[in-house]
Amino acid sequence: MKSQAHLFNSGTSLDPPDWDSLRDQSHKMLDDMLDYVAQIRDRPVWQPAPESTESIFRGPLPVEPTSLVDAHETFLQHVLPFAIGNAHPGFMGWVHGGGSTVGMLAEMLAAGLNANLGGRDHIPIAVEQQVVSWMQQLFRFPDTASGLFVTGSSVANFIGMLVARTAKIGTDVRATGLAELSQKLTVYTSVSAHGCIAQALELAGIGSNQLRKIRVNERHQMNLEDLQSAIAVDQAAGAIPFCIVGTSGTVDVGAIDDLAGIATIARREKIWFHVDGACGALGMLSPQIAGKLQGIEQADSIALDFHKWGQVPYDAGFILIRDSRVHHDTFASPAAYLRRENRGMAAGSPWPCDFGPDLSRSFKALKVWFTLKVYGADRLGRMMDRTCELASYLARRVTENPELELLAPVTLNIGAFRYRSQAADSVNAEIVIAIQESGIAAPSSTIIDGHFAIRAAIFNHRTTEQEIDSLVEATLRFGRLISQAY
Repeated sequence: MKSQAHLFNSGTSLDPPDWDSLRDQSHKMLDDMLDYVAQIRDRPVWQPAPESTESIFRGPLPVEPTSLVDAHETFLQHVLPFAIGNAHPGFMGWVHGGGSTVGMLAEMLAAGLNANLGGRDHIPIAVEQQVVSWMQQLFRFPDTASGLFVTGSSVANFIGMLVARTAKIGTDVRATGLAELSQKLTVYTSVSAHGCIAQALELAGIGSNQLRKIRVNERHQMNLEDLQSAIAVDQAAGAIPFCIVGTSGTVDVGAIDDLAGIATIARREKIWFHVDGACGALGMLSPQIAGKLQGIEQADSIALDFHKWGQVPYDAGFILIRDSRVHHDTFASPAAYLRRENRGMAAGSPWPCDFGPDLSRSFKALKVWFTLKVYGADRLGRMMDRTCELASYLARRVTENPELELLAPVTLNIGAFRYRSQAADSVNAEIVIAIQESGIAAPSSTIIDGHFAIRAAIFNHRTTEQEIDSLVEATLRFGRLISQAY
């Protein structure tokens, strides 16, 4: 093999002087990542990095070049072993997808192409538009609906708020802001909704004080009677209710709001109906899960993440808007350097940049296109069914053991439970950390009805009953040890 020590060390071009050596090194790097995924079960889910590793990434800006071989070796020794671990089947913390080899390879193709999907006339935008069309079909939206790839549902929900605002009070707000609006805008969601909804209102200049957090019922769904009452109170006070946010899969327990009921209220009150579907909206790929999402097809907008249940590598958020006109009017802005033509590279208007804040956009759609194309909707739906089955299996393991307590019903693929103890909150907080540091599994935590809960979010397609059993057994073992100190 030719020496690779100075692949990029000469000339002003960043291309290598020796393509054969680069090709050899590239194949090794790809093989290393394929080995990482193939042998992932042989690794701890997570492990803390030693100080010697931490110190490497506190060094100064490099002035002289380093060989690609050396940089890769640093990655293998000091980055790869200390990732958060969501590719591992034992990772059940927060809501992270496990990724896939197909998505990884598609990401490599997209990086090599280096396409900017802000606009202009090229086929990568057609790929994105095909995924938009597929989402129109999946959620039974009209073919005139619009969609856009973003980093994640935090941004997608923010875009949904801005479009809803435009739909209610018009496009003048883009120039005048809210200062000239004499009435306050109000938004409604459940107390279990994700914190990015409040943040979206802050970013939109509306203010999180205008968010009405509606209590939930015993199934952790938004209470619709309370929702209707809150709307009536605000209307009587002269406010403008402009958006209701339903959740399809809450982050704490995976609950799904009564979306059909919310849709009925939204239509009657002429309020925009937005769905935060980051966790569960893609369950529409499964006929079994789709029934639980009834009403989502009536939404005015849906935020979702392909990088969660869809197993697409990070990041791949998405927003789907029923009314493409109001979506376009919320963001489109003429500029001389964005001039459109009927022919040439500046054709193809409207462009993706007319539907969101980003002009520079990566080719996120390619890894989603590959994932849907290679695996197909049926197989992805069965994978989602399987994760729900595993959550139900976890619930059975918990309820069958007198040392454990299930803290919420399992609706989708998230289980919340705790180890029984007189100092339950403190003990379970220590249990979560102990399990994480052991490398056996990686649960996270939440608060359910005032109780500290161990939370297992089963979004990884690699997870099996073996990982569920390991989590339960580790909880019991650490619970017994830690309880002795309290």
